[in-house]
Amino acid sequence: MSSLNAHHVGLTVGDLETTLPFYRDVLGLEVVDRFSVGGEAFSEAVGVDDARGEFVHLDADGVRVELVEYDPEARGSPAAGLNQPGASHVAFAVDDLEAFAAALPDDVPTISEPQTTESGSSILFLRDPESNLVEVLER
Repeated sequence: MSSLNAHHVGLTVGDLETTLPFYRDVLGLEVVDRFSVGGEAFSEAVGVDDARGEFVHLDADGVRVELVEYDPEARGSPAAGLNQPGASHVAFAVDDLEAFAAALPDDVPTISEPQTTESGSSILFLRDPESNLVEVLER
C-alpha cells in the first residue's frame, strides 16, 4: 500500500463569497489557489449528479484549508453540534488567545469567551458565516 500523506482539511459551504472573507480577512489565512471542477468524473467521484465545485485553498501555517461550494447544493441538513456523531470543526492555534478574541469583529459569533480546560488548554469556539465550528486554541 502507498504511504498516506495529509493534503488538506475541507469544509463545504453554501456561499463561498460570503464565507471566504471570514477565513481570509478575519482569520488571516492566505489564498493559495482558486479553481472549479466539474464533469462526469467529478460527479461520479462525489456521488452527486451534475456536480460542479468552486474551490478555494488557503494556507494556515502549512496546513491547507479547502473551502468548496457545490452546485447543486444539498439542502435541509442542520449544522450538527460539536458533540454529535459526524460533527466536524477546523482548529487554528494562536500565541495569545485573549488578544485574538479581543480583536475579533463584533459580528463574529462565539460559543463562549476563551476558556482554560482542566487539561490546561485555552480554547475558544466560534462560528463562520455559515455556522461551521472553528476552534482557536493557544499554543
